[in-house]
Amino acid sequence: MRQQERILTFLILYIVCFSCKKDDTQTCISCSSPQTATFEVCDDGNGNATVNGENTGTSFEVYVAGLEAAGANCGGG
Repeated sequence: MRQQERILTFLILYIVCFSCKKDDTQTCISCSSPQTATFEVCDDGNGNATVNGENTGTSFEVYVAGLEAAGANCGGG
């Protein structure tokens, strides 16, 4: 019975530790420019920018700053 208690304890601890997942909240802003229709840029929750669901591999802040430097207007959304 001791072995069964250890296995059960291990399983419970495993489930508790690995069942918690990161929040899936995203911060998104709308951007537009004279050359494009309005589009949405989101922070994927890991700090990277995503556009149309595609991870850009670039920091959200850096990506938005680059868009604005290129003439895009980005704001709340």
